[in-house]
Amino acid sequence: MVSAFIERWRPETHTFHMPFGEYTVTLQDVAFQLGLPIDGRNVSGCLAKFENFMEGGRPSWKWFQELFGELPPPNKVKQMTVHFTWFHERFRVLPQDAIEDTVRICARAYIMMLLSTQLFGDKSANWVHIWWLSFVANLDDIGSYSWGSAALAWLYRCMCRVANRNVTNLAGPLQLLQSWIFWRFLSLRPSGWVAYLPPNDGKEQRVINYRLALDQLTARDMMAAIEVAVVLEPSVVTTGSRRGGGDGTQQQ
Repeated sequence: MVSAFIERWRPETHTFHMPFGEYTVTLQDVAFQLGLPIDGRNVSGCLAKFENFMEGGRPSWKWFQELFGELPPPNKVKQMTVHFTWFHERFRVLPQDAIEDTVRICARAYIMMLLSTQLFGDKSANWVHIWWLSFVANLDDIGSYSWGSAALAWLYRCMCRVANRNVTNLAGPLQLLQSWIFWRFLSLRPSGWVAYLPPNDGKEQRVINYRLALDQLTARDMMAAIEVAVVLEPSVVTTGSRRGGGDGTQQQ
């Protein structure tokens, strides 16, 4: 299904070209689907030469040790990344008698995994980049960033990359894209879709089937923002309504 949608993605306009018009994932959709803030400070300064942004110019791994209390073993480190399994095995269980510092360390580990493997995942898959240290260092400030707009920008970028026929693997917050499709296009929503896991076999035929299904869609199959909003918590609707583009159409 995602592959069939990506075939209709146009990098020039950042929209899906559907038989009845152009539609796209908006900031309002991100607020609805993920509950992430779409206002606040920009998520920037960490994706290139991130060592320059480390607090006080300290070595990045020294800062890592200060924030997590230890360093991962060498076999779990590759350049500036740490394997996901080290975070998961080391911090997945919070001790019953955990002190505040331990709680903060586990929270940092969870957020690092969430950022690297879910919201801003790339083809490295199970590797967590330590460029996120500058964001998890102060947990009191992490909610002040516009994570929703950053995740949406990353999704756009990943879809633009895979629109190139020489790129075959799609990365990024795919759960956001899949959830958006299921919410907006009722006819494409499978039964039990909340816990939906697609089968691994017959992918080529399923792509063909979804291409045909998209060709047959009409504007009536597209759920409007107000229809989505009625099933959401009022606080989420209020947050998501701060931005335009709620109908899913491209905004200029």
